[in-house]
Amino acid sequence: MTLLTSLFAAIICTIIWYKKAPDKEMRMGTLSLIYWGASIMWFVDAIFEFVELKAEYFTPEPLDMLNDFFLGISVVALGLIIWLIILLIRDPRGVIKKMLSKKEA
Repeated sequence: MTLLTSLFAAIICTIIWYKKAPDKEMRMGTLSLIYWGASIMWFVDAIFEFVELKAEYFTPEPLDMLNDFFLGISVVALGLIIWLIILLIRDPRGVIKKMLSKKEA
């Protein structure tokens, strides 16, 4: 479930990035790369778990699937937090700069 969750997030972000390809203002490419990196990490984890469990890998317990889903959602949320921090630091639209200059005046 962690692999599926991060793959869906990566695919959705890649589609959004592709539709807005010339516009790099919101750094959607960075967000999609974060999710593709997480997907690769979970894919490697799935390979090693399959090598260890063999056929049992395809019959997980429902509680394990739920825990994996929550872990996947946590990874997606962490990716969004990192992306928001990058946006706040880069401030592509100058919103924070304008807000800080109004407070000083």
